[in-house]
Amino acid sequence: MVHKHSRHVIQLISAVLTNGYFSGFASGSIYKGPLKSFCVPTLNCYSCPGALGSCPIGALQAVLGGNRSNVSYYVTGLLILFGVLLGRLICGFLCLFGLIQDLLYRIPTPKCKLPRVLDRPLRRLKYLVLLILVLLLPVCATNSFGIAPPYFCKYLCPAGTLEGGIPLVLAEESLKAMLGWLFAWKLFLLLAFLLASVFLYRPFCKYICPLGAIYSLFNRFSFYQMHVDRTKCVGCHTCRDKCNMGVDPLKNINSGECIRCGECGAACPTQAISGSFLQKKPSAASRNTSPLA
Repeated sequence: MVHKHSRHVIQLISAVLTNGYFSGFASGSIYKGPLKSFCVPTLNCYSCPGALGSCPIGALQAVLGGNRSNVSYYVTGLLILFGVLLGRLICGFLCLFGLIQDLLYRIPTPKCKLPRVLDRPLRRLKYLVLLILVLLLPVCATNSFGIAPPYFCKYLCPAGTLEGGIPLVLAEESLKAMLGWLFAWKLFLLLAFLLASVFLYRPFCKYICPLGAIYSLFNRFSFYQMHVDRTKCVGCHTCRDKCNMGVDPLKNINSGECIRCGECGAACPTQAISGSFLQKKPSAASRNTSPLA
C-alpha cells in the first residue's frame, strides 16, 4: 500500500497540475483557455485563479441550469468514466480540499468521532446535497430566462471559497467593495469546516461533498478495488480501528465510504489488505450492497 507521506505527495502534485495557471494568483484573473472546456475529476473550483480545468459539480449545475442537454451528456459521461475507473480513489489521492483536511487532522489535538446514531444519518446528507442542490434546484428553480445559478457552489461549497473566492478578493482590490452577506456566509462555512477538520477526519468528505456521493456509488464496481486476503487475515481488527472513514474492511472493504487511502493496508500486521486494478473475486464477507460502511 502507498505510504501516507507518499499519498500526500501525490495529492500535492495533483493540486499543482490542476491549478497550474500560476500567474492568475498574482493578477486575480481566471484562466479561460481551451483546457477550461475539460472537467478535472476532483472538486476544484472553476473560479480558482490557477484552475486549468472545470469542476465537474460546477459544470453539471451549469448545464442543468442552462438546459444544455448535449453538454450535460458530456459532463455526466465524464463523471461515470471517473467513477468506473477509480471510484473514491480520487477523493483519497487527487483532491486538494481532501489534502487540506488531511493536513489539518494531523495537528496534534484530541480527536473525536461522532456517535454512530448521529454519524450514520449525517453520512446520507451528501446524497441529499447531490439530489437537491446539484440536480433538482438547477432544473426546477430557474429565473424568467430559464437559467439557474449553481446552488451548491453559490451557497454551500467551502472549497470554492478557499480556492476561488479568497484568492480573487486578495488579488483584486475592486472586488472588496462588492462583498456582502453571501461572502460572509461562505467564509463562515469554510472556517467551520476547517476547524472541524482539526478534530474530525474529513467532515466535508464524509457528510457534505456531492462529488464524493457520486463516486461512492461506483466503489463496488470500479476497476480499482480493495482486497482482503483471507488466508493472511488473523481477525485482529487493526484495519477497522485504523480507518478514519469508519469502514470495517472485513465486512465491506469496498464500501462507498472508503476513499482508498491505504491506511488499513499499511496498518495490517500480516499485509492482508491490498488495492489494485487487477480483477479479483472478493470474499463473501467483503460483499455488501450498501454504499455506507
